[in-house]
Amino acid sequence: MPTILVFGASGAIGRFALPLLAPDHRVLPVSRTPRSGWIVADLNDPVAAWPEAEIALSMGPLDAFADWLVRNPTKTLRRIVAISSMSAQTKQNSPDPAERALALRLREAEARVRDTAAARGIDWTIFRPTLIYGAGIDRTLAPLARFAQRWHILPVPLGASGLRQPVHAADLAAACKLVIANPAASGKIYELGGGERLRFDAMIKRLRESVSEFALPLPIPIVALRLLARPARIAPGALARLRVDLIADNSAATRDFGYAPRPFRADAVLPSAA
Repeated sequence: MPTILVFGASGAIGRFALPLLAPDHRVLPVSRTPRSGWIVADLNDPVAAWPEAEIALSMGPLDAFADWLVRNPTKTLRRIVAISSMSAQTKQNSPDPAERALALRLREAEARVRDTAAARGIDWTIFRPTLIYGAGIDRTLAPLARFAQRWHILPVPLGASGLRQPVHAADLAAACKLVIANPAASGKIYELGGGERLRFDAMIKRLRESVSEFALPLPIPIVALRLLARPARIAPGALARLRVDLIADNSAATRDFGYAPRPFRADAVLPSAA
């Protein structure tokens, strides 16, 4: 069985990927927090000793993985699958300097992974997913659902017409497994979204399905959100994108490795409600 190093194994995608990979691989999950049977290490530690592996799966911070790859000229590594983000593209021109810096950091990390892998003869694939949900630890839908569950109110921005394409973490985990041994996916960056496109405001309204108790939709004009942005810690870039489509073209992934994500399942945003 080929050995696979799984970075970011405790994250949203990792918790679905580990059981999928286990039947066909010797899986070595990596974590900074001690866990039974896991490798306890920090990607940023320049002197850490790493076991040899044929495959590396990166589902954590891509820049940390890119730096790790540059520092570790392993002789056995033959395949890399790495998770980036659609933010590399959609936040390039954000009014928020921090978001522009994030987009640049992601693109630079993608380039380091691509160039280092190519120089060493390692097959690589990078995914740029849209809004990830399904593990209850995302920073967009899960906090809104918990707010609605606690206060029985669901804020809905009026006129937020930009399309969204939320993707379940389990579908991304399945995509990782599908491309590992698929030569058609080598040397490519794929946008990956969910199986349904819907307006931002409609997506938020549907979050009522994830709440175990009644939550009243509370329409809020975008103008009011701008006034509340600073005290509510809403990034200006996020407000600017409420009327912008943030969707992925899944056609290449469907063609190359049979990617078939599920429609948006609001009842899976908080796992306890799934």
